Amino acid sequence: MSTRRLATVTIFMVMVLILAACVGRRQAFECDDPIGCVEVPPGEPIKIAALQAISGAVASLGTDQVRGVEIAIDDRGGELLGHPIDLTVEDDLCSAEGGTTGAQKIVSDPQVIGIIGTSCSGAAVPASQIMSEAGLVMISGSNTSPFLTSLGGEKGNAWQPGYFRTAHNDEVQGAAAANFAYNELGVRKAASIHDGDPYTQGLAMVFNQVFEELGGEIVMATAVNKGDTDMRPVLTSIAAAGAELVFFPIFQPEGDFIVLQSKEIEGFEGVYLMGADGLLSDTFVESVGEQGKGMYFSGPASPEGPEYDEFVRKYEEKYGEKPIQAFHAHAYDAANMLFKAIEETAVVQDDGTVYILRQKLRDYLYNLKNFQGLTGTLSCNEFGDCADPKITVVRLDDPAAGIEGLRKNVVFVYEP
Repeated sequence: MSTRRLATVTIFMVMVLILAACVGRRQAFECDDPIGCVEVPPGEPIKIAALQAISGAVASLGTDQVRGVEIAIDDRGGELLGHPIDLTVEDDLCSAEGGTTGAQKIVSDPQVIGIIGTSCSGAAVPASQIMSEAGLVMISGSNTSPFLTSLGGEKGNAWQPGYFRTAHNDEVQGAAAANFAYNELGVRKAASIHDGDPYTQGLAMVFNQVFEELGGEIVMATAVNKGDTDMRPVLTSIAAAGAELVFFPIFQPEGDFIVLQSKEIEGFEGVYLMGADGLLSDTFVESVGEQGKGMYFSGPASPEGPEYDEFVRKYEEKYGEKPIQAFHAHAYDAANMLFKAIEETAVVQDDGTVYILRQKLRDYLYNLKNFQGLTGTLSCNEFGDCADPKITVVRLDDPAAGIEGLRKNVVFVYEP
């Protein structure tokens, strides 16, 4: 055999051995994860989804969070473990129907690893079940209903495996609102309004309970329906019951009608109005204007510090305005928690193939401790609550200052 031919055969044999070794490495991985693995071949994207309210009256709530996720992706150069990050966005419509449809679309792609969402607790109830059964993880930046995680140290009736949140549990917010009303404003008779949504119902329930434990009286606990436009009958009944404060943790546009129509009701002149984070938006401030002056809102404390200032700079540079709602930083933290969990639990092959083990990913998040986020130091418990909760109450004194001015006008701070 000639020297040239021998060299050619030798090179060929080396290539065959290298190929066999690569194939052997690929074949060596066997998925033994109880709920399955996602294989991401070289060059293919790691897929995540955002399920947020991006249309309708509460579009600012979801849009703000999608932007937070996009900035988290930008901060990683658009890549994770050498693979591009692919973000799919679905609309949860802030409703059970929207949560169902959006979640079904997302899980129809078996390559999706996790979901950042939902915006609204009502959408989360069906979406989290669909997500859980498909083996994904979901981390919400703004769901706060106790029913989704825990209430009184017990598992909530809507809890699902694989569901987490960086937003606070409304056990904390309800207590904050009640303490402010009773101890700071000196209110002894209060009323509450919800709209049947798990978020509004759960928060009103906790407020009522804590307010009574403090020594106050709930003179009326009532509800309106989503879509109602005439709030005068409910407001008239509340005035007749002698309420000194009305706590209504609901969304737009129903919240707008309550504020505007309360000015028409005799006996409401000295009654305090108090909403919650569902109304902490630029669109609400614009809608109620001067009629909303003096109104109080409970909600998550705005982050502070150089890291958050840098985040706001990026936000404004990318979108041409400052953050428009209260949960952008929570969504940013949720996305980074997911990325961190993927990095720590994935199996990476020599050729760049990544295997993501679904149960291992969940287990990592349930055991996550001391994660440094924009919203604080996050640690997840057995129910999926991960927040470092700090609730503030703000007052609308200057509608012209918009949502940014409102968030800065803190009159009460509550840390459990």
